[in-house]
Amino acid sequence: MKMGEEHLVPLARQAVALLKDLQPVTGPKGYLFPSLRTGTRPISENTINAALRRLGYSKDEISGHGFRAIASTCLNEQGYAPDVIELQLAHAERNKVRAAYNRAQRLADRRKMMQAWADYLGGLLCWRGRRAHQAQGMSRASQFRPLASGSVAGRIAMRYTAS
Repeated sequence: MKMGEEHLVPLARQAVALLKDLQPVTGPKGYLFPSLRTGTRPISENTINAALRRLGYSKDEISGHGFRAIASTCLNEQGYAPDVIELQLAHAERNKVRAAYNRAQRLADRRKMMQAWADYLGGLLCWRGRRAHQAQGMSRASQFRPLASGSVAGRIAMRYTAS
């Protein structure tokens, strides 16, 4: 549910596996990340931002909402259809006529995109463990699909994998 509208969210295999692993902790009902004040609401974006600050990131570096921007930028740079990306982010169509007539959910395209996104993120995590292989002549390009090196998302991705 976003802004009172139902929003279907296709999940990658990795996300489904994580949710299944967490179900014994969270139970069959309720929120995966409930508010500390009440179990009837999810945590807020401020909770995510506070956690990022405790991890050492300043508000000028990243915010909870910033992860959506990173995903959108990376997916656009990787050639996914902007309409599919915007649907996945639950962004409303700005063209009022198109919004009135176009009810497409593009679920098949979104499933494919989200699986590719999860595979990409998994590749970034695996790349950190593969640094030792670089000494053996493996190029970074052979280890994961790189973003444009000058892009903001590319610099962010490189920062996270370099730490």
